[in-house]
Amino acid sequence: MDTVASFTSGIQKRESLMAGMSVIVVGAGIVGLSVAYEALLSGAAVTIIDRDPEGDKASFGNAGGIAVTELIPLSVPGLWKKVPFWALDPLGPLAVRVRHTPHLFPWLWRFAKVGSASEVRRISGVLAEINSRVYDDLVPLFNTVGLANDLCCKGALTVYESESGLRRDRAEWDAKRALGVVTQELSASQVRHMEPALGPIVKNGVFTPQWSHVSDPKRIVDVLRCWLADNGAEILRGQVDRVEPRTDGAALTLNGGKTLRAAKIVIAAGAWSAQLAMQLGDRVLLESERGYNTTIASPGVALEREVIFADRKFVATPLSIGLRIGGAAEFGGLKAAPNFDRSKALVKLAKLYLPGMKEEGGVEWMGHRPATPDSLPVIGRSGPSPHVIYAFGHGHLGLTQGPTTGKIVGDLLFGRQPCLKMESFSVARFSLKRKRL
Repeated sequence: MDTVASFTSGIQKRESLMAGMSVIVVGAGIVGLSVAYEALLSGAAVTIIDRDPEGDKASFGNAGGIAVTELIPLSVPGLWKKVPFWALDPLGPLAVRVRHTPHLFPWLWRFAKVGSASEVRRISGVLAEINSRVYDDLVPLFNTVGLANDLCCKGALTVYESESGLRRDRAEWDAKRALGVVTQELSASQVRHMEPALGPIVKNGVFTPQWSHVSDPKRIVDVLRCWLADNGAEILRGQVDRVEPRTDGAALTLNGGKTLRAAKIVIAAGAWSAQLAMQLGDRVLLESERGYNTTIASPGVALEREVIFADRKFVATPLSIGLRIGGAAEFGGLKAAPNFDRSKALVKLAKLYLPGMKEEGGVEWMGHRPATPDSLPVIGRSGPSPHVIYAFGHGHLGLTQGPTTGKIVGDLLFGRQPCLKMESFSVARFSLKRKRL
């Protein structure tokens, strides 16, 4: 047998042995389900554990955007000049619960450090790389599980109240174009030709054709979860209290004392993931960036695509279940009660832009976006154990990056070379002993 044939035979034997591997995925949101999908396709025995597998989570309460053009991190030069003004407005785009402030300091410190021009360029390049793969990974998954008709490829429209607003963001749009984002600047009349429901407050806009949105985020996770169950994945209801590495794999303990073991465990529990990572000895800077929205079943106006209101930092998305108006960022931890005045405030703002919109009958919602200070997810192996893999921290881009994260984690599970460089996603970047990249 020649060298190439021997090498190929060795790979095939290795993959055949690994195909029977057991994998436990902690978390039944879009990221966890995408990981389970890739593991199942590769032949693993897959178990998914979630406190409420069918229940409310950020994966189906989000705005529904496949936001492949979102390449600029949240922390940018000059942001700190705006933050105090936002924070002074109790219903503005940013709020911090007073009791949570001391806990937030380490996260905010790192957030400030990554807001330098050089770090923004680096992080934007990483986001461009992962987002460039989104449709390659998302579309096949949607086609396989029966969601082919749920992707609405009509772009997105970012609108402004003034010429100065667009000038303010021009450097950001230039940076995006340099990274491959296609844009078209529009006048007020061109904006209203695309979206007649928009009122005279809109003075100009930018169209991004690469953006898309889904018909209903909840339907995406429901259909994918059911497909996984129908194709052999076991879905368990339970709260994971502890994850422990073993020499030949890993184990987890559920609330109530039950222990489960597997060759590999993937932590994809969204904003709750940091607690498990810390148990393993991995320091993680992860916060719940609490987002709010209202979905109006009969809004009286129609939009063709997601509209982003740049001056007021919120969005409106036309879903099959109604018009979803969402946005804002609130830091208050995982336990504080929602402040639905924020949802109501977003509806009032939307009325300024959509004067024909009916406000009645809205369903309010709050969810926990898992946010890292550098706007990059945590994807990769745990420091103390190669048998535990992380997949969390996607912030506003969980739905966008979920299938690609699933593909990357699938490669890690089965010893394949991931399609992306992994250092920027490593949990090791939060280590106090590690020098900044």
